[in-house]
Amino acid sequence: MPQLQKKLTLYGLTMIAIGSCIGSGIFVTPAKIVAYLPHHGWVLLVWVIGGLIALTGALTFAELGALFPKAGGVYVFLKEAYGNLVGFLYGWVILLVINTGALAALSLAFADYMTFFLPNIGQTGKLALAIGTIAILTLVNLIGVNISQLLSNTFTGLKLLAILAIIGLGLYFYEPTELSLELSLSKDPPDQLVSHLLLALIGVLFSFGGWHHASYLAGEAVDAPRTVPKAMVLGAVVVTVTYLLVNIAYMLLLPLESIAGTEHVAGDAVGSVIHYGGQIVSVAIAISIFGTIGIYTMSAPRIYFAMARDGIFFPQLARLHPRYRTPVWAMLVQGGWSIVLLLFWGTFHDLITYVTFADVAFMMLGGISVLVFRAKRPHAERSYKVWGYPLVPLVFIGISAAFVLNTLWQEPLHALVALGVLCLGIPVYIWFERKGRGHKKT
Repeated sequence: MPQLQKKLTLYGLTMIAIGSCIGSGIFVTPAKIVAYLPHHGWVLLVWVIGGLIALTGALTFAELGALFPKAGGVYVFLKEAYGNLVGFLYGWVILLVINTGALAALSLAFADYMTFFLPNIGQTGKLALAIGTIAILTLVNLIGVNISQLLSNTFTGLKLLAILAIIGLGLYFYEPTELSLELSLSKDPPDQLVSHLLLALIGVLFSFGGWHHASYLAGEAVDAPRTVPKAMVLGAVVVTVTYLLVNIAYMLLLPLESIAGTEHVAGDAVGSVIHYGGQIVSVAIAISIFGTIGIYTMSAPRIYFAMARDGIFFPQLARLHPRYRTPVWAMLVQGGWSIVLLLFWGTFHDLITYVTFADVAFMMLGGISVLVFRAKRPHAERSYKVWGYPLVPLVFIGISAAFVLNTLWQEPLHALVALGVLCLGIPVYIWFERKGRGHKKT
């Protein structure tokens, strides 16, 4: 049977973890976050909470990655902890909701930023550009994991340089006499503070989502038990520091009411001190989003591939390209469904709420699985054990649970649609399981 090629290095996997997080979120979600929390200190605190979730999650999932260094990542962890049904439902929701919804949202954001250069493109043109971007990057990633790694390294490096430039401009051009930062959390706390913090976390967690994509590619990593955990933790740390600094830069260049009132905060911030700054930043953001779409079209299909090889998904998705050794049908199906979601939802905020609720719910289950494996497999070989056990996993699980419950209460439509898709997966799983038993009997 053809096998995946093990060519991904620690550097490559870390860049995938970073590049999966830093896409459009940090550039388009600050307006919504400031609208919920119109205070410098509380805005920075919610980003710190997001970083805490990412870091505690990465430390927790690092132990899982060391225990199960296989293609599929989180799918494998959940299947081993809770059985085939839960593993299948994760892959099912990744395909129908999480990764494809993120791809749709990212491609919409990419098309929106390209309007700086194509001002007369119109809504139909933006939709066509978003669809074309998903299709082209899916085809590029079919060529092989080396091409995918090169694409990820290049675009992630470029986006980090662009963000460092924004941070540098904020520090250089800051005028304390014109803008002052109010960081005291005791002064004028927002109404309904806890609820607004949790609602602001939708955009924050969407922006942080992706560090675990390194685990999906464990089957193609060099020395996976060591490189996969390190890549996830390094990725979470770099992204947390980057997000805090770039939010401070926005605040040093723009008043909060301006941040809350713009869909292009990075462009407006740089444009406030540099002529044509908006256009310059648009290039950087377009590069950032394009690179993240490239990573997403590459990483998640390894889950559908692993599910098909386990006999609980369409067998065609387990087929590798005879020359490039990539899961060709898994990648094409994902790209096709992303385009369907793009046509169905059509707005960025709807897409990220729908995506983030389902993603965090399953990541919470993944965090709980560390406790399960410590009980079920206490003597299993682990090249990495989560630091601060059990406190670190419990922090990740607790904050994730609060977010899931609040989203279900405050944004019921998006949460219930995601739950509906999840429930539809149960009869599909039963069908695959019966079909698999039938094949074994014959």
